[in-house]
Amino acid sequence: MTSTSVKPNLLPPGLVSNLQDVLSKRAGGEGDKTAESTDPPSTSEAADTVEDPNDSSKPIVLVTNGDGIESPGLTYLVEALVHQGLYNVHVCAPQSDKSLSGHSVTLRETVSVSSAEIKGATAYEVSGTPVDCVSLALSGALFSWSKPLLVISGINQGSSCGHHMLYSGVVAGAREALISGIPSLSISLNWRKDESQENDFKDAVAVCLPLINAAIRDIEKGIFPKSCFLDIEIPSSPLSNKGFKLTKQSMWRSTPSWQAISASRYPAGHFMNSQQSLGIQLAQLGRDASAAGAARRVTTQKKNVEIESTGAAGKSDFERVKKYFRLEFVDKEKEDMDEDLDFRALESGFVSVTPLSLSPHLESETQTAASNWISSALEEQ
Repeated sequence: MTSTSVKPNLLPPGLVSNLQDVLSKRAGGEGDKTAESTDPPSTSEAADTVEDPNDSSKPIVLVTNGDGIESPGLTYLVEALVHQGLYNVHVCAPQSDKSLSGHSVTLRETVSVSSAEIKGATAYEVSGTPVDCVSLALSGALFSWSKPLLVISGINQGSSCGHHMLYSGVVAGAREALISGIPSLSISLNWRKDESQENDFKDAVAVCLPLINAAIRDIEKGIFPKSCFLDIEIPSSPLSNKGFKLTKQSMWRSTPSWQAISASRYPAGHFMNSQQSLGIQLAQLGRDASAAGAARRVTTQKKNVEIESTGAAGKSDFERVKKYFRLEFVDKEKEDMDEDLDFRALESGFVSVTPLSLSPHLESETQTAASNWISSALEEQ
């Protein structure tokens, strides 16, 4: 099911061997106890093992994502964390899909927050971006605790390799945590249209859960890297992965393609009836009159002030030129063949683990510290 060859640029052979053993047992072999320890439970199983979600004796884990609070990636991840009974799990996630929101925040607008029902966790859905969610959660305005031990952003539907990390809401959620000084992970599944299935998210959780547990353990010990967060990219067939590989962020990106949409799809008056249209025109005339009046008042109050085009402060909707476009990303040929790059490792079937910092270039000390931690943490699993 998995390759046993280990190249010099891979993580320790012990990790690959251990992971293969666990996955083979989950696939139907012997050793059910090991398999059960990493296999995320069903919703009913999680409900049977739910403990007090506000147990202050347990480390606090905050979960967010980019796909929205009802996405299967977040659902399976939270169920698995709750099922373990080791953590006080809190969720603060967008109420809708914000997967390509980048590191955007909501400013000068009110953000609404509603409680959400997730068994064993304290959860809220937010009418904002992943960065809004993390920022709000860490502000002290929403939760009673001061800060979580770890922030996990994911599991995202679709990879976030290369320059896609700049667009990615799930990566931005983890980055925002690092900005606030909180250790964090972003996790994505390399979803393939017409091939991937929802149950792949459950398998993805089983693959990355040992790394999550190792991170929490070493954060408590004070030996988890402090100057970076980890981006984890899981291949399309999680249980057939070839092991974990420490990778570097690539320069790969998809090409943005703006497609013109026929104006006939949005004819004049399409969104309103004639009375609404007339009302808008009258309102526009009122704004024009107000602008002209304001200009006259300024002119009388201040000498030598020139007001330009006061009689045409605006145009009606019927005078404006409107065009419609839709953005799509088109994959282009990947030229860089370095096997240590994130997308190359992912396409080769490895779980890519990339340390990312707030600096455009990862410092060598940070790279070394992250590499050492990843190697030692995963080797012990």
